[in-house]
Amino acid sequence: MNKIPLAVIGVGHLGRFHAEKFASFPEVELVGVVDVIPERALEVARACQTKAFFDYREVLPLVKAVSVVVPTVHHFEVTKAALEAGCHVFVEKPLASTPQEARELVKLAQKLGLILQVGHIERFNPAIKKLLASVSNPIFIEAQRVSRFSPRCLDVDVILDLMIHDIDLVLTLTREKIAELQATGAPVITDKVDLASVRLRFKNGVVANLTASRIALKPARSFRVYQPGVYFAADTLESTFIKVDLSENGLAHHPSPVPEKFAQADPLKDELRAFVEAISREKTPPVSGEEGFEALELAFRIKREIERQQASFLAREGSCLPDLVRHCVSS
Repeated sequence: MNKIPLAVIGVGHLGRFHAEKFASFPEVELVGVVDVIPERALEVARACQTKAFFDYREVLPLVKAVSVVVPTVHHFEVTKAALEAGCHVFVEKPLASTPQEARELVKLAQKLGLILQVGHIERFNPAIKKLLASVSNPIFIEAQRVSRFSPRCLDVDVILDLMIHDIDLVLTLTREKIAELQATGAPVITDKVDLASVRLRFKNGVVANLTASRIALKPARSFRVYQPGVYFAADTLESTFIKVDLSENGLAHHPSPVPEKFAQADPLKDELRAFVEAISREKTPPVSGEEGFEALELAFRIKREIERQQASFLAREGSCLPDLVRHCVSS
């Protein structure tokens, strides 16, 4: 069996796990790991029995595929260079810093006939996989994704950090154009939006309410879908799935249905294996570059709406100040 020569670019907290997973695949030759912090690259290279690189450009001629796990601001530069070097690319979400950059990467991969997979890991969670396979006619979707504050991932707001997972899942279920978008949010402890609430109405009538926060005291990951006569719910923290018959007979016979609990899984390993299989079999990966672009494009529509509301609020508050001053002076 010919092994796929591959490198992991960026071996911080998450990239280290990428390197470990790829090193365990018999069909992969982990040629090297790359990081701008030499000590980190050397440490992970030793653990994975491979070579350390400190400049990603040095490893591109040596491999057929790369996993890009650098900060979001560098996704475009590194992914573009890898594609131009003829490498298939797995890139962590979000695909790029802007929809324009993402669109360029998608077009480049298509032009060169290369695989571009985006790391929307929730697609590989067993509870979500069961939900996606079970839903056939969604009419209402609710998603809550909140986490404790972490100094990691502060180069992006909560929409690109957390909510984008649920955006991807909603788009996967609906495959429909948006008719109406309402969004609110605020920066609380950083200079970017730390919590956000979104309501989407699609042209086919489906409604989705999404909530995301990275300043919660207790993490929560719930995704609920209603369709005529049935309710589905997945909890990705607890790895549970439940289907409830909402008909009168169903509720009468099963007032407290028991959730299905999944055995411990490894979604990261599954999604990275899917990338390797897409290369080996020359097939479209489970989360294509196009899907990554669609999720990012919607995320930016939400960002712009929140920014518009914030600007409008500041303009209104500012316009009240002269009247307040005049009132104080006259009195």
